[in-house]
Amino acid sequence: MENKNNKTLTCFKAYDIRGKLGEELNEDIAWRIGRAYALCLAPKQVVVGGDVRLTSESLKMALAEGLMDGGCDVLDIGLSGTEEVYFATFYLDVDGGIEVTASHNPIDYNGMKLVRRGSRPVSGDTGLNEIRELAEANQFPPVERRGNYKKIDILGAYVEHLLGYVNLDNFRIKPLKLVINSGNGAAGHVIDEIELRFKNAGVQIEFIKVHNEPNGAFPHGIPNPLLPESRQDTANAVLDSKASMGIAFDGDFDRCFLFDENANFIEGYYIVGLLAEAFLSKEKGAKIIHDPRLIWNTIDIVENTGGIPVMSKTGHAFIKERMRLENAVYGGEMSAHHYFRDFAYCDSGMIPWLLIAELVLTSERSLGDLVKSRIARFPVSGEINRKVMNATALIADIEKRYSSQAIEVDYTDGLSMSFSGWRFNIRTSNTEPLLRLNVEADADEELMERKRDELLGLINS
Repeated sequence: MENKNNKTLTCFKAYDIRGKLGEELNEDIAWRIGRAYALCLAPKQVVVGGDVRLTSESLKMALAEGLMDGGCDVLDIGLSGTEEVYFATFYLDVDGGIEVTASHNPIDYNGMKLVRRGSRPVSGDTGLNEIRELAEANQFPPVERRGNYKKIDILGAYVEHLLGYVNLDNFRIKPLKLVINSGNGAAGHVIDEIELRFKNAGVQIEFIKVHNEPNGAFPHGIPNPLLPESRQDTANAVLDSKASMGIAFDGDFDRCFLFDENANFIEGYYIVGLLAEAFLSKEKGAKIIHDPRLIWNTIDIVENTGGIPVMSKTGHAFIKERMRLENAVYGGEMSAHHYFRDFAYCDSGMIPWLLIAELVLTSERSLGDLVKSRIARFPVSGEINRKVMNATALIADIEKRYSSQAIEVDYTDGLSMSFSGWRFNIRTSNTEPLLRLNVEADADEELMERKRDELLGLINS
């Protein structure tokens, strides 16, 4: 299987592996990645899994061959979301894990997310660059023994862990109807198992399942509820069934997106505040990590609930590292990535909706009611992306224009500037030639919209 073609592998990104099928990512490259991972990290056992994409199984098996050729034993958990690989890695206490997934990327893409022991991320400065160099060189020394391959099932233990974040007695307060849209991705089997556990426990939770069957052809489009056009099926199902809440996942379900009882899509930013409150009600004085893009709502809730807000640079590797450093109980990004200390500081798309459903029941308030006052208090623009050629110069120009009015300037991630009654964050994308803008205001939607349009005018010109 060895290939002397040692050209640059463009599928290696800052935090993971993602590439167009064929030239950028194929079975030979997958084998080389497995072989390089084994050589770089010297693991004895590695968990592998794959999402529902039509190429994930063949890429996963080529990856497994590379790992075994490098002397590593492979434990294959089969069809899975990214967080199932994270869970298996720390639960089984093995040396690492790799999920074959392209998450919400186009259908002709695939990729991989890599972790080491303890489900710590393998990214650019923690081994991914070395793996890339070894895979590109494609010169691997012989090993004493070839590794073994074994299929395993961790679904039961994983779901047991998920349900440990909530009190099942709270789910007996009253019946609840939930719409859950798996988008034909990898989430369906987990939802089925949670539904079965609820039923066996006598919990009256009715699941209205939408696109629950895994289908790598994605007949209803790539599951990415960040795109407005991907939300309609969930919204329609909430209204048609008069559900209390809607839940939609992306392809590898490391993110979940929530809809209220009126089928309104809830920005991930406001969910961070709700989850922070949920954890602080159980652990007073805990630290909560948040990203710099939108901050006022989170800080306000955390401080008023007796917690300590801590700002971290955007991105899973930075958030996880900061959470470990601070021993934070929870971390949230406005992009719907939610991180949990007891989940090895990893992100999960399953834990958030369980916690929010519990909050709806215990507070005896609807999800819409829970976020309504927060949305009015801190209106936001939502993240606006623009393709630009001269991002660095443009950001410098914006800082210069606004510096005389700024009360606070922060460079944790891009440029954040705070003023009387409003603030903004502007940053370049880590993965695309994009400028990302977020604007928020203090109880003044008109001011937020005016400043948003003012900044967009500068960017577009």
